[in-house]
Amino acid sequence: MPGQDLFHDSQVMYWEPAKYVAKYARDSNGSQYMILKTNMNPAGHGGASGRYDRLHETAFDYAYFLTQMGIQD
Repeated sequence: MPGQDLFHDSQVMYWEPAKYVAKYARDSNGSQYMILKTNMNPAGHGGASGRYDRLHETAFDYAYFLTQMGIQD
C-alpha cells in the first residue's frame, strides 16, 4: 500500500517518547507543564531538511519558550 511505511523507522519508534511523557505526567501528579511535539513529516534523523521547514521548527520552539516566559504577543 502506498504510504504504508510512512511511520516506519527501524531506529526510532515514535511511540516510545509518548510512553515516556505519559509516565512522567503520571508520576509528576500534574505539577509541571509539559509538551510532546511529534513531527510525522518525513524529515530524517537530522530534522527538517528544507530551509523554510527548519525555520518553521525554530519559530515553533521560540514561540513555546516565549509563551512559557509569559510573553503572549
